[in-house]
Amino acid sequence: MTTTFYDHWRDVPEGTWRWPNFSPAEIACRGTGKLLINEPALDKLQALRDRLGKPLVVRSAYRSSANRGERAEAGPGRPP
Repeated sequence: MTTTFYDHWRDVPEGTWRWPNFSPAEIACRGTGKLLINEPALDKLQALRDRLGKPLVVRSAYRSSANRGERAEAGPGRPP
């Protein structure tokens, strides 16, 4: 499995992002901007998008362990 980590989604080198229907910002942690790219997972997500022929909404693709704010807001017994 090929994974790549960036401290912020803006650090992704231009021209290396190969998933045309998803942006690095969309996949990154919403609280910190950190980005973990799991290439096989994104390949499958893009293939599904291509097969459906319509947009998919990504609500949460990666949540950094540094993003404690979202966990605190979720409260006990609720997923972060």
